[in-house]
Amino acid sequence: MKQKITIKEMTLCAIFTALTAVGAFIKIPIPNVPFTLQFLFTMLAGLLLGGRLGAVSVGAYALLGLAGLPIFAEGGGFWYLLKPSFGYIIGFIIGSYVTGKMTEKREHWSFGRILAANFAGLAIVYGMGMIYYYIICNFVIDTPIALWPLFLYCFVLAVPGDIFLCFVAALLAKRVKPIIADMQ
Repeated sequence: MKQKITIKEMTLCAIFTALTAVGAFIKIPIPNVPFTLQFLFTMLAGLLLGGRLGAVSVGAYALLGLAGLPIFAEGGGFWYLLKPSFGYIIGFIIGSYVTGKMTEKREHWSFGRILAANFAGLAIVYGMGMIYYYIICNFVIDTPIALWPLFLYCFVLAVPGDIFLCFVAALLAKRVKPIIADMQ
């Protein structure tokens, strides 16, 4: 049975779609994959909206970017599918869904549970991102990258900031979730 999305849910999805787009422009340049605040907003989307709506909001962000709006960290457009970093965007959608599903029930709202869900989302984002990066570089655009440079540039240099964002998202979600739940 299909569940209808309420006006409140549509509004919250739109807010997180916009926040994710804004997060793409708040960045620290590092080689290959820039550090942005997209991860923070995609995890918050899952935590605060639940798995389904979190994935809807991040999916809407991805579709808008692929449709040509320059809302990704390095532009937008259908050609972005050939950017090695697009795998992280796919990971954002799946990570948001999993993070949200892990914390949808009220009894699962301890700080530790939220943090564990964020780390699961982090693993998904980096797993998808690195696999996609490797495949695109080595088999599609013919700019080979070996496993060690891939691990160094796409994980080691980028993950410390996102680990910090896991804690920030858990703290924010713990405080904001009750407010969203009480909105009429």
